[in-house]
Amino acid sequence: MIVGRVIAVFAASGLSVVGAGSLFGIEVWKSVALAGGLGVATVVESLSRAYLGDGKLTADEIDSAFNLVDKKKPKP
Repeated sequence: MIVGRVIAVFAASGLSVVGAGSLFGIEVWKSVALAGGLGVATVVESLSRAYLGDGKLTADEIDSAFNLVDKKKPKP
């Protein structure tokens, strides 16, 4: 479940900047890799912090971590 969502974060974050990188002379694959990696890092950091608190992850903590990078979904 989490791995699939992380892949989706990479894709959504990376594909959202495809055109922007070319405006600054950055290769498309580098733009996608950087944006996707930063999106995944945001989620992984949030999941890590939630796990450190009590040694487990609840569904709400997982959803909250992924909502950080989902711009179209309203935050709770």
